[in-house]
Parts: sequence; C-alpha cells; structure tokens
Amino acid sequence: MPGKKNRQVSGSNRNMEDKNNVTREKNRYRKLFIAFWAVLIAVIVVVGGIVVYVDPFFHYHRPLEGFPYVVDNQLSQNPGMARNMNYNSCIIGSSMTVNFDTDDFKELMGLDTLKLSYSGAYPKDDSNILSIVFDEESLARKNSPVDAVFFAMDIPVMAADKETVKYERPEYLYDNNIFNDVKYVLNKDVIMQYIFRPIVQKKGTDLSEAYFSWWTPDYYNIQWVMHTYEEPDKALEEVPADAMIAQSGVNLDVNILPFVEEHPETEFYFFFPPYSILYWHNVMQDNSLNATMAQYRYVADRLLQYDNVHLFYFQNMEEVTDLNNYADYSHYKPEINRYMVECFANGEHEITSSEEMDLELTKMRGIIDEFDFDELFSQEW
Repeated sequence: MPGKKNRQVSGSNRNMEDKNNVTREKNRYRKLFIAFWAVLIAVIVVVGGIVVYVDPFFHYHRPLEGFPYVVDNQLSQNPGMARNMNYNSCIIGSSMTVNFDTDDFKELMGLDTLKLSYSGAYPKDDSNILSIVFDEESLARKNSPVDAVFFAMDIPVMAADKETVKYERPEYLYDNNIFNDVKYVLNKDVIMQYIFRPIVQKKGTDLSEAYFSWWTPDYYNIQWVMHTYEEPDKALEEVPADAMIAQSGVNLDVNILPFVEEHPETEFYFFFPPYSILYWHNVMQDNSLNATMAQYRYVADRLLQYDNVHLFYFQNMEEVTDLNNYADYSHYKPEINRYMVECFANGEHEITSSEEMDLELTKMRGIIDEFDFDELFSQEW
C-alpha cells in the first residue's frame, strides 16, 4: 500500500513541522518576554540611578556642583538637607521663619545656617527634624557640630497633643531603611518636577532664600490684611488661666527641652514671633487673654532655666500695631526677619529673667488695651 504509506509519512512531516512551529513560536514569545523584562529592569536601573546621582531631596548626599536644585518641599527635602548639608546652625519653626535670609546669619553672626521650616509646625514636627539635625551619624554632624539653633516658639500650638503633626511625613525619607527608598528613586514627580524641570528651566533655588513666602511686597499692607481677615466669634466663657499650662509643659518636656539638655554645647535662640495686633484680637475674641499670658510666662520660665538658652520677645515692638508690616494677622514682612537676626546678634529684645518677661507681658497688655480696635473695624476695607 505505497499510497497509504506516503500519506502517513506526509502526515508525520506535517505534525513535526507543526510542532516545530509551535516550538519556534514559544521561543519567540519567551525571547520577547525576556527582552521586555530586560528593558524594564534597565529602565528602572537607569531612572533610579539618575535619581540617586542627582538626589534632588538630598537623601544620599550633598548637592552636585552646578545642578539647579529646586527646594520648595519642606516635608520631603528638610530631612535630607538636615542630614547631609554643610551647616553649623539651623532655623526651626513654622512659617514665621520662612522669610529669614540665611545670608543675614552669616553676615551678622558668622554662622552657616540652614533653614528647616515647616509651615504650621507643631512641637512634634520640630522634634522630628531636630532628631535628624543632632544625629551624630549624619554627614552633617561628622563635618561640624551644631553651634546654634534658632527656634520660633509659637505659643498657639504649644497646647497641642505631643504627637500631633501638621502633615503626615513620608517615612521613607526620614528613616534609615533603604528598602523603602523605592518610593523615592522611582517617583514620577521627583523625576519630572525635581530633575527634568530644573534641567529645562536652568534655574534653581537660592538656598539662602529657600521657602520664602509667595507674598510679594504689594501684599504687605493694611488693606490686604483687613480684606482677608476673618474675625472669630466672641467666646462667652473665659478660658481658665491655667488651661494651657499642663499640655505646654508636656510638649516642652517631650519635644523641645531634651535637645537643650542633651546638647549644652549648642546655643538655642528661642523667640516669640511678632504677630500683629490682630492676633491679640483673636485671643480676646477667644476670651483667653489671661490664659495666653500665663502660657507665655510659663514657657519663658521653663526656658530660662538653661544656660545655653537665649530668649527673645518681639511681640511688643511698635511695628505690631502697623498692619502695613503684615500680609495677614500673623505673617510679617522680610525686613522684620532681618531685624530679628540683628537682635540675635546684639542682644536687643532678649529676656534674661522671669521678672523681665513679666515686664514685657505687662507692656504687651498695655498695647492691647490702648489699641483702638473699634476704629479699625469701623472702616471699609
């Protein structure tokens, strides 16, 4: 049966050819699969390598010479700067500190100063960044000690819970766990906004003016302040005089004073920022003037117990009654920041005893009592 045999052979050949085709197809897909993953891994390695090399959040090293770094993200960039920058003093605190020009500290006090502001900072926020500042294993501390800390003491947040923070922090930028750094090195926003965009724009941030407020000089005027001001409702019951003492003490004990006690070699310059007279109007609307005054007195008394503390009270300067110095009820123009640095250098407005603090608070109460709030609010703004 030759015909039948031929058909069998032909069928076997086709089956063999089909198997070969299937094998070739599998091999082709396998090669494509391997090529895809090889390319993907290569892209990941290249992109991650670029982020590590440029390191726009300073997580691994200091800035590269000549790269136009953009510094505008306090929450993400402060820890890396605190860990790796070259500095021997730092600025700690809320938006009350953002308009400091660190060149002023160099000019007037001879200090290489790093600004580590957190807008709206609570004591826990300050503690978190100070823990990095004083980390002896950091590159910054291996290079130089901390000679001075300039700390904005915002009384309104001192009665907050000791664990309260303004914003949830990205832990992968604050801890020492390299395995979660993938959230940084493969972050699209980091690559696009902090590497490619600066390269294209060729304009970085002047670190001496990092975090400056967006308000231009035109915003510092009474019309703008009053136009945007929202008066709180009047509280009917007075806040007890000791209402904020206990929690303020907790925050001092947990979030602030440990750094003062553990680092006697560091000079701490605590200052009460010069909020405008409208801040005190808010206090009176809250019916908490006596409680607030007691809180200031208590915090001052605690701070003044330490030899390495300098305390400054700026709130009763005559500038606080001129709302043309402000962009809202609390934020002052940069010229006032410059003046405060001058005071840090020459000792003006420094408080050295509880008795002096009492005198300053008495003066502050007199300014409040004498200010004509009725006249201010009677006008159309």
